[in-house]
Amino acid sequence: MSDNYYLEMLDINKTFPGAKVLNHIDFKIKLGEVRALMGENGAGKSTLMKILGGIYQKDKDSGKILIEGKEVEINNVDDAKKYGISIIHQEISLAENMTVYDNIFMGRELDAGVKGFLNDREMIRQAQAIVDELKVDIDVRNKVGDLSIAKQQMIEICRALLSKARVIVMDEPTSSLTQTEIEQLFEQIQKLKANGIAIVYISHRMEEIFQISDSVTVLRDGELIGTKSIEELDNNSIISMMVGRDLDNYMKNDAVLDIGDVCLEVKNLNNKKLKDISFTLRKGEILGFAGLVGAGRTETARAIFGIDPIDSGEILINGKEVKIKNASDAIKAGIGYVPESRKEEGLVLANSIKFNLTISVLDRFIKGCFVNNKKENQIIDEYVNKLSIKMASTDQLVQYLSGGNQQKVVVSKWLATNPDILILDEPTRGIDIGAKTEIYHLIVEMAKAGVAVLLISSEMEEIINLSTRIVVMYEGRIKAILTEEETQKVAQEDIMWYASGRNKDEAE
Repeated sequence: MSDNYYLEMLDINKTFPGAKVLNHIDFKIKLGEVRALMGENGAGKSTLMKILGGIYQKDKDSGKILIEGKEVEINNVDDAKKYGISIIHQEISLAENMTVYDNIFMGRELDAGVKGFLNDREMIRQAQAIVDELKVDIDVRNKVGDLSIAKQQMIEICRALLSKARVIVMDEPTSSLTQTEIEQLFEQIQKLKANGIAIVYISHRMEEIFQISDSVTVLRDGELIGTKSIEELDNNSIISMMVGRDLDNYMKNDAVLDIGDVCLEVKNLNNKKLKDISFTLRKGEILGFAGLVGAGRTETARAIFGIDPIDSGEILINGKEVKIKNASDAIKAGIGYVPESRKEEGLVLANSIKFNLTISVLDRFIKGCFVNNKKENQIIDEYVNKLSIKMASTDQLVQYLSGGNQQKVVVSKWLATNPDILILDEPTRGIDIGAKTEIYHLIVEMAKAGVAVLLISSEMEEIINLSTRIVVMYEGRIKAILTEEETQKVAQEDIMWYASGRNKDEAE
């Protein structure tokens, strides 16, 4: 085995109709190594790993894959498993209505020796042994749907271990986890590393890369930029490799915003998950909403936008009370909403970029039976260019875009409505540094143009650096609203104080 590499992907190329997405890529990893795989959305990370996992095939007569120094063919998922390759995708693929042990053994069920019957007792024993080995508090007889996202990810790891995986690929594994759950995941990764399992770790969160990785491979536009040990790198050098240029203070909002009058006022809002929510939002302001998972931030946004019913309270726009019973009412009131889950709530994945981008503004270019194609194309071109959406054409299905470009389509859909108030729920989750930078700049530009922005984010730096004021929530209540002056000098620890349920007077 050359240089003790367990896996070597050499001179890998991949071409889709009309586009070459991987160009002569080399990727090598040793057992017991944690390798971060980084790059902007569309750089080729997922494509490379799908070739490794047997989901895609490399171009014919192109490159080779070596396992322990011997060339192998990986033509399907079963081939990948045979060579110890397991991929944990960003979207967890478990059967929620089945038990933990059913999921762990799915496709590898144990026969009881009688036709048509399974050896449930032995599967429970083996599954529980794997779970206990990882020191995860799970009863494998419970249904997966009753478990947290973090524990569901542990089940994915258990499936990989049952298949005797030697290389485990983790694609954005922390995107839906709390800080405590992230720390638990990192403990498990260290155990896997100590047991000689190689981890390929795909993430856009820079702090995680330095916490967990031994080395970093960076791709850009389908090209290999380089592989370096983590000791050779810092934030700026990784960003420079990813985007081809330095992004100084890429998250910082230094703009002087012209804050106007109150355009949205929420008074004593209550429903099953919210308790007495009151706040104001002004024109040209970026109002940040911080809090831990389950604090009520998304529920507040959904109530304002008419998705979740309100039991009591008032919503005023420009000083006048409005009744918002559904999304149509919200849009008519000048509100746009980029939801937290772009795939489930923000996009029609099986339809085109063109369809998704214009679905909220059909009345702009359709009059009766007449479609003004010129006007439609003007709208599409404006936002494709403004957000630098990477695509083959506007007829491309959204499901085939990278996560970052999918997010840009969702944002574009709502920008096209010219909203007075725009709610952004985790607008940069799971997207790369370059795409984040573009969205940060866009948020600031919208505020400068007088749009009132309500920004929900789990990234403390994002909230602190972009917000004019910050609302902190805990268990369905507002614990603190920081003034502009307080926001300018607030630290992450201060926000976490409120987010953990402490009162403002305790901090003082």
